[in-house]
Amino acid sequence: MTKFTEFKVVHIVEGGCGTLLLGASGLPIQKMEADLNKYAQDGWQVVFQIVEQKRFMLFWKREAVIVTLGR
Repeated sequence: MTKFTEFKVVHIVEGGCGTLLLGASGLPIQKMEADLNKYAQDGWQVVFQIVEQKRFMLFWKREAVIVTLGR
């Protein structure tokens, strides 16, 4: 098991406008890939990730990914 000395938490959220207009818009996959590739170049590794759904305004739900990185 790898021993990490430093951790970083990244929170990536689904867009709000698409959620309001369409009911759901999806996670920004290309932005997430670009961010994770940037962190990987700096030596960060994905330790854990979770997808959460939370209420947005009154009727909608919005997804978010919480990624824990370590190095």
